[in-house]
Amino acid sequence: MDKSKTKQVFKSGFVSIVGRPNVGKSTLLNHIVGQKIAIMSNKPQTTRNKITAVHTTAEGQIIFLDTPGIHKPKSKLGDYMVSVAENTLNEVDLVLFVIDATEKRGAGDEYIIERLKQVKTPVFLVINKIDKIHPEAILPIIDDYRQQLSFKQIVPISALEGNNTQALLESIYNEMEEGPMYYPADQVTDHPERFIVAELIREKVLQMTREEIPHSIAVGVEEMKRGDNGKTLYIYAAIYTERDSQKGILIGKKGDMLKEIGRRARMDIERLMGDKVFLELWIKVKKDWRNQDRMLRNFGFFDEK
Repeated sequence: MDKSKTKQVFKSGFVSIVGRPNVGKSTLLNHIVGQKIAIMSNKPQTTRNKITAVHTTAEGQIIFLDTPGIHKPKSKLGDYMVSVAENTLNEVDLVLFVIDATEKRGAGDEYIIERLKQVKTPVFLVINKIDKIHPEAILPIIDDYRQQLSFKQIVPISALEGNNTQALLESIYNEMEEGPMYYPADQVTDHPERFIVAELIREKVLQMTREEIPHSIAVGVEEMKRGDNGKTLYIYAAIYTERDSQKGILIGKKGDMLKEIGRRARMDIERLMGDKVFLELWIKVKKDWRNQDRMLRNFGFFDEK
């Protein structure tokens, strides 16, 4: 039999990325798909929704679920974020447990490990940020985590630099079984454009503000339309915050803060869409929105029952 004529097996499957906040899950996701679909920030609890990213090759297709960082919730929004992360563990074919090589194992890691002990899904330990430590420091980290849980594989990487990420992808594909192509080959996420645009705007707020503001804001895209020439995309979006004092900070002196948020967001949106973008932003105050079911539903955090 001519082996060259043997039909190649197409593999597919679902992979959940879990880990404490700020260990680099979104950075890894963006690197894998080759463009920004999950926002990145040096502030914890950046991801709020389950982000779906799609990686397709001639050999197969992997659907990645980047979950909110598992943490002790302090609001209804926090409860939702943790439940999303935990529920995905039973919905997938493989779990990537991402840790930060520069930080010692803590209570948050131990909480996740206890949850992983309760699922039958295979788990890869992904040791991220190896570019920030001496190579000899990796072995003690591996030995420590091996004593906590039996991992299917342990893969050290640098999501930011791309170190060893291809080897991680190959290991993931090796774990998958024959399956269908769930999404078109050129699709990298199942989220609508409005969601991605809102996330890119929120990312700029996270980057430019501090203290209590980052976690008290949400972004709603109220209108997206193309101009008569079909080449300009007009976007009108509101940044919601909880207090009038925060509104003043976000607007800034003579509107400078809001203008800079808009400028940075517009540049990213233009790169994403490949079109010229007109972006108009304004601030709305919705007191204690993180504990209001109706507001959380409006922002797409959970569905009506």
